[in-house]
This record gives sequence, structure tokens and C-alpha cells, in this order.
Amino acid sequence: MVATVLITGATGLVGKKLTQHLLDKGYRVHILTTQKALSSTETNIQYFYWNPQNNKIDISCFKGVEVVINLAGSPIAQRWTKSAKASILNSRVQTLNVLARAIKENKFPIQHLISASAIGIYPDSKTNYYQEEDVVSENCSFLRTVVQKWEAAAQQFEALNIKITILRIGIVLDNNGGALPKIMTPIQNYFGAVLASGEQWQSWIHSDDLVAMFVYILESKKEGVYNAVAPNPVRQSELTKTIGHVIKKPIFLPNVPEFMLKLMLGGMSAVVLESQRVCSKKIQSIGFKFEYHELSAALNDLLKK
Repeated sequence: MVATVLITGATGLVGKKLTQHLLDKGYRVHILTTQKALSSTETNIQYFYWNPQNNKIDISCFKGVEVVINLAGSPIAQRWTKSAKASILNSRVQTLNVLARAIKENKFPIQHLISASAIGIYPDSKTNYYQEEDVVSENCSFLRTVVQKWEAAAQQFEALNIKITILRIGIVLDNNGGALPKIMTPIQNYFGAVLASGEQWQSWIHSDDLVAMFVYILESKKEGVYNAVAPNPVRQSELTKTIGHVIKKPIFLPNVPEFMLKLMLGGMSAVVLESQRVCSKKIQSIGFKFEYHELSAALNDLLKK
């Protein structure tokens, strides 16, 4: 019998790649979407409408499903207006609440929830090397508050006797979206510069490794919280200069001052100014093997395709 996986957030950068990877491996994929009347010519993929903000969900999406992979969440990299901040939080918490309520009320036999989270749960630090237990609740920034509430929403599935795995994702490197094209564009046009001091740590992961990690958790049925970052984080200056080196563009402009980034980006500047050096040892200890350990190898693969 073909295993069926339900995915939320399947139209995003990671979701698209993960969906295709699962189809290639022979899985049947159910996708929850906020767009009505979506269909596919692919026999093993099926779309179901939901509107989490209005508590609406087509419960037939759960038919034959044992594992739910939750990737839903509006982009962090947008100007943090009041409405945007509400959307960033609600799109993560409310989606999980709607799923949990539907499963509970209908007693669907879901066995495993695999939910995305983010390394933004760790405090800004240029010296700490964060492992999964290093979470503090005091003096929380907006991002840390969001991620803590996101993970708390996932943990409610434990009361439904569902296994929970949370992957705290770092900066996803992919040439089709996410952070990499945004960083690369000014470098290609000879406007590349290190951001602020350049000393802030950037914990990254190649998108292929992240997709492989979700599949590894799905097939190994491992529970718990894991950092989804490559083994060798780099400082922001190294990230910028390595991209320049790989695409053969010099980085010669002075660093962009922190105050200018705050003026240009507002609260969202935290995305590029905060520093999190995050450890990948726990996910490796359960048998996951990275294809891309070093930034240069990941960038050479992505930028020379």
C-alpha cells in the first residue's frame, strides 16, 4: 500500500521540493491549500481547500494519512507592519490549531506530526554555540516569541497521542528563492557588501539536505526537537565573501552600517543582524548524513548549475 503524507505550506520553497521528492519516492501526497479548485494531472497528488484563519478545513484531506508535515507560515522577510507581524504569528499558530482540532474531533488516526520551526528561538549571541535545550524564555524578541508560540502549538499534538518532531531550520540556501538570491543580486551587480560588523553567525543549510532531513524523519519515525542546520555555520562576512568568490565578483564596498540597516528594514533588520551559531550534532547522532557540510561546497553546487 502506498503511504500518504499530508503537507501544509507545500507551495513554498521547501514544500515544492519536498513534495516532488516524496512523489519521486512513490508516496501519495495530500496538499492543503488556501486556493480553491486546485487540481493536478499527477495521479499521486491531491489538493484540499482550507482557510485556517476562518477555521475551515476539508477533512477529507486526512483520508489514509498517517503523517502530517507542517511547513505553513507567511514569510518572515517582509516589512514588519502591525498586520504583517500578526500574519507571521497567526499563519504558524492557527494552522496547527486547526489541524489539531480537526484530528481530535474526528478521531483521525494520525501517527506523526513533523513540524517546521526556526533557529530564531535562540537568543542573539556571537559567542554561544546553541544546542536544542538552550532555549530561554525571558527578554524575548518578536522572532523568539513567534517561534516559541509556534512550537507550543505543535506540542499540543502530544495530547492526541501523536508523535511530534520539530525541525528548527536555519538559513535555507537555494537558487530558486529564499535568502540566497536576495544576497547574491547586489553582489552580481558589484554592490555587494558585508552587513553591519559581519561578525554575526549565520547557520545555514542546503535545501537538498533539508528536504532529505524531512524524509529521514518521516521514514525513521524519530521524535524530538532537532536543529536543521549544516555542521559548519559561518559569519556573515564569510557568507558574503564566499558568494562573491564562487560567482567571481569582488566585494570591495565598505560594510553597511547597522543603523542604516535598521533605517532601511525597520524591525525586520533583526533577520540579518541577529547572530545564532547553532549545532547540528543531535540530528547527526540519530544517523542523518549531510551531503553539504561546508558553505563553499553548497554554493558551488547551487550557483554553478
